[in-house]
Amino acid sequence: MGLPRSSDSNARFLAYVEGLTSVIGHADRAKPLQDYCLGLMMPCERKSVEPMAAITAPERTAAQHQSLLHFIGEGRWSDEKVLAKVRELVLPEMERQGPIEAWIIDDTSFPKKGQHSVGVARQYCGELGKQDNCQVAVTLSMANHDASLPVAYRLYLPKDWASDRKRRRKVGVPEEITFKTKPEIALAQIRWACEAGLPRGAVVMDAGFGVDTNLRTSITALGLSYVAGIQSHTTVWASGTGPRPPKKWSGHGRPPKLLRRDDKHKPASVKELALALPKRAWRKITWREGTAEKLSSRFARVRVRVAHRDYWLADKRPEEWLLIEWPDGEKEPIKYWLSTLPEDIVFRRLVDIAKLRWRIERDYQELKQEVGLGHFEGRGWRGFHHHATLCIAAYGFLISERETIPPSTECAARLFPQLALYEGYQPRGSTAAA
Repeated sequence: MGLPRSSDSNARFLAYVEGLTSVIGHADRAKPLQDYCLGLMMPCERKSVEPMAAITAPERTAAQHQSLLHFIGEGRWSDEKVLAKVRELVLPEMERQGPIEAWIIDDTSFPKKGQHSVGVARQYCGELGKQDNCQVAVTLSMANHDASLPVAYRLYLPKDWASDRKRRRKVGVPEEITFKTKPEIALAQIRWACEAGLPRGAVVMDAGFGVDTNLRTSITALGLSYVAGIQSHTTVWASGTGPRPPKKWSGHGRPPKLLRRDDKHKPASVKELALALPKRAWRKITWREGTAEKLSSRFARVRVRVAHRDYWLADKRPEEWLLIEWPDGEKEPIKYWLSTLPEDIVFRRLVDIAKLRWRIERDYQELKQEVGLGHFEGRGWRGFHHHATLCIAAYGFLISERETIPPSTECAARLFPQLALYEGYQPRGSTAAA
């Protein structure tokens, strides 16, 4: 099912929201759904409930505020069903430009003050680039070279929150939600996507997820390939090297089964391996057009076996690609990836898929700047996820409309007229109000 082809963006938007209404449940949720989605699309400074109420119903702001607040914070509609409908409407539009090539897993953070919003803790905040008070959500996106769409979204619940019954009850964390690491949440999303039969692609991730050996091994077990960022100290066996086989059985006790290491059989870090490569191993590769110029850098690739705790294994791990980026002018390599893409893959194609992760960074930028993903001001589990679901729905519509929007034009401003607000209105949380 796709969106109707007409020149009227407003008509297409209404048809799109009507599709979402079909899975929202009660008929009385249709109007709040439409208004909330419209509010997310409008070019206003804050996309929290109060300013959206003012912009969508300026003559009855108080009543609209209560309606939207209940709909997003308390409404018992299904995030899963709405996201499924978004996929049904948007993925065909994406696939018009080419097949899905990657499943991108990542996390995004939201700086927060106070301790009462669900999942808030002092932890690494990617938006600030340091440890600070924030919420973190893990996402899975379907991507090709034209667009990407988040299809799964879940708040990371730190251990302190997961074990605190009082705080869980206060913000409505479901009983079935237990503590999971971010890689465990990502793996659950990948398993769900496989079971749902979504169009497959290589799983692409940065080093925050790629360093998790269990995650990479589990992805392989699901029949998927990956391109995983790793850290420079990750140890591997170069081609032609490896651990020693198990000891010969003496005839007494159980036969030895575990691989061995000694002074002559030691793995090397990927940084050591990269620095030892000959000059001929490096190639300049261009992978895509940037906003101002073609993006290119210097890369090398070699076949390796991961060495992580293989002394607890009976067999060597399979070979895979180690991809290394070392731009001209840098003192040492800056990025490393492990990949289970086919051995005969073209070098440029390997780089191209590794670099496709930029799409998730664009997702987060547009979700936060265009549709207000980080503007939710409630404290509850349900409201946090409901707001994110409708932000993804609004973003999905923008993806579908991308061909109709001229370059350098703000999406929402192009698609919808500016609605009137009463003179002097300042949304809570705005710079002026603060």
